[in-house]
Amino acid sequence: MRTQVGIIGAGPAGLLLSHLLHLRGIDSVVLETRNRDQIESTIRAGVLEQGTMDLLTEAGVGARMKAEGALHHGFELAFEGKRRRIDLTGLTGHSITVYAQHEVLKDLVAARVAANGALRFGVSETSIHGIDSDKPSIRYRHEGETCELQCDFVIGCDGSQGVSRASIPQALRKDYERVYPFGWFGILCEGPPSSDELIYARHERGFALVSTRSPNVQRMYFQCDPKDSVENWSDDCIWAELHARVDSHDGQRIVDGKIFQKNIVGMRSFVSATMQHGRLFLAGDAAHIVPPTGAKGLNLAVADVRVLTQALNAFYVENRTDLLDSYSETALKRIWRAEHFSYWMTSMMHRIEGASPFEQQLQVAELEYVTTSRAAATAMAENYVGVAAV
Repeated sequence: MRTQVGIIGAGPAGLLLSHLLHLRGIDSVVLETRNRDQIESTIRAGVLEQGTMDLLTEAGVGARMKAEGALHHGFELAFEGKRRRIDLTGLTGHSITVYAQHEVLKDLVAARVAANGALRFGVSETSIHGIDSDKPSIRYRHEGETCELQCDFVIGCDGSQGVSRASIPQALRKDYERVYPFGWFGILCEGPPSSDELIYARHERGFALVSTRSPNVQRMYFQCDPKDSVENWSDDCIWAELHARVDSHDGQRIVDGKIFQKNIVGMRSFVSATMQHGRLFLAGDAAHIVPPTGAKGLNLAVADVRVLTQALNAFYVENRTDLLDSYSETALKRIWRAEHFSYWMTSMMHRIEGASPFEQQLQVAELEYVTTSRAAATAMAENYVGVAAV
């Protein structure tokens, strides 16, 4: 099989890139190890920046996001028994939409199917060849047969455990990583929202986050030991912990509900500072990971795709290679800005094991500052909605 762009991974980056290229008349094939049901049913949070919302709308896949997503004009920071609001729209003129990542994937898959896009689900034994040449290829197995996809470019959107990043020689890669000594215990529960907007809570017992998935389903997290087990936590203990961390002194309380999903996720920051080699380019989680505190993961993937789309379009339409040559440099400017913001939010909001009383008070002082200084609040808001990221 022959195509112009071979894309490995049907996550947000791979599917959106395929669709944007299609709109510009550039052919692509998407290869994915999972099946369609697995992709569309893996529940993950989604906070969409203004730029992400705009690009999905421009691509013709934003109708359901606008109809079903929750448009938020701010969020609350809870600490020392009080809540203070960061007015995103008032400070920046922009907003965010809470719309789960798997819903974005449903919209993108539907768009690719409607356009007769080439999607290959359930592939295995994927390998990349010839990236140092102008005729790279991807070999894989699909429905019991060994296949080869010949292409002009290979785009690796297959996450941190995929084959794409590993296909760049270790000697040529510069990888940066920080593993955090805590994780998030996440729940999905039935019930009404506890707040009209997200609540980020800093407490001496640890961080907590309250989010809305739908009018009847809520998503909440609290900081935990990443080696803990969900079996150690009864529903009553979970609610007691969340109430202790989020409820305010003036009587504002989160709403309990029937818990129907529990999970624990680890947290790390990672950047592969080499996002391209020959005809192979990395995008999304294949190139970078952020802790979820700053809500940047999906948005960074979309930002990578925006840059790649422009670069590939310039190659095919104008025979230019300058944008492809500078892809890593261009993308990494935004990535490091988002990595810093996510690290800063994580460090300010979480209980740090071994932190002295002095260091704990510094966290409180930082929160006091960003919630009382318009300049500091604006900086936070600009980073959160994405306008501060170059």
